[in-house]
Amino acid sequence: MPTVTTAVRSGKTALARRSVVVTAVLGVVAFAAFVLSMMVGSVWLGAGEVLGSLFRVTVDRGTDFIVLDLRLPQATSALTVGFALGVSGTLFQQLLRNPLAAPDFVGVSSGASVAAVAGIVVYGAGGLAVPAMAVVGALVSAVLMYVLAFRDGLSGYRFILVGIGVSAFMIGVVGYLLTRADLHDARQAMHWLIGSVGQAGPTELRVLMVVLVALVPVAMLLQRQLRALELGDDLARGLGTRVEWARFALIALPVVLIGLATAVAGPIQFVALVAGPVAARLLRPAPGGVLAAGFTGAAVLLMADMVARHVLPTELPTGVVTGAVGAPYLLWLLATANREGVGG
Repeated sequence: MPTVTTAVRSGKTALARRSVVVTAVLGVVAFAAFVLSMMVGSVWLGAGEVLGSLFRVTVDRGTDFIVLDLRLPQATSALTVGFALGVSGTLFQQLLRNPLAAPDFVGVSSGASVAAVAGIVVYGAGGLAVPAMAVVGALVSAVLMYVLAFRDGLSGYRFILVGIGVSAFMIGVVGYLLTRADLHDARQAMHWLIGSVGQAGPTELRVLMVVLVALVPVAMLLQRQLRALELGDDLARGLGTRVEWARFALIALPVVLIGLATAVAGPIQFVALVAGPVAARLLRPAPGGVLAAGFTGAAVLLMADMVARHVLPTELPTGVVTGAVGAPYLLWLLATANREGVGG
């Protein structure tokens, strides 16, 4: 018996060590992409120049202007939005036990889009009003899906099907709002709907950063309840988990994150869908992955933004690149999930 106990403890230690190492490496990759995004541009800078300006080690007015005033806001937007998308995506996927259960795929982002576009087109909203309305829209959409999908418990597959229907309805509402808008408001709304990390204002970005600092530790604390829910409702109740309250918290938290991320950058597609499975493959068989998925989402969005701005012949919104890369991934994921019996 001591030998078995020692082996179990050794296995847990190895898994914990792998989780820490993989998460740390992904964090370094995300930070490297963050720095690189401020190095490239019409004026190329060295990594030392960027780091010196960021941490105020060196003082050069020209470099400080390029780094702090011109490039840091967009890089910070890509970092925080990508992190929020990665965290929200992996929470949804783990809770519903389905790799297709990303917030942007099941209607949460569409709900945020409807509210934000309504604010822009109907009420002429700006500043903090747009992110506030986006969060409300995401919450309303999530509650609607939860009510429609709940039948003596919540089935991940049923939730996804309901979410796809809600998403189609919300997209129709967005189209109707655009047809009723004047040309200026319609252009502004269409630019926002494509998704671009360069359109965030300082107020919206600051709100997202504060919410991330507040909610990511909560998400990490909820990992224990999440692992219990993955065993099924009956076993989770046997382990002392208040199933419906835990599920409500685990849905509400990513909904708030996706609503704010959508308000800051528009509905960036596929990052939330991709980040969780990539992080899970790197962590396997270690459990968890909230931070790892967040760092993966941040790195993916930073690199997609660099491609959109500097690699393509014409500068494009970030959402165009994530959509072009994410669509083939979605087709591959659907085919793989069906072969493995996960896709329903």
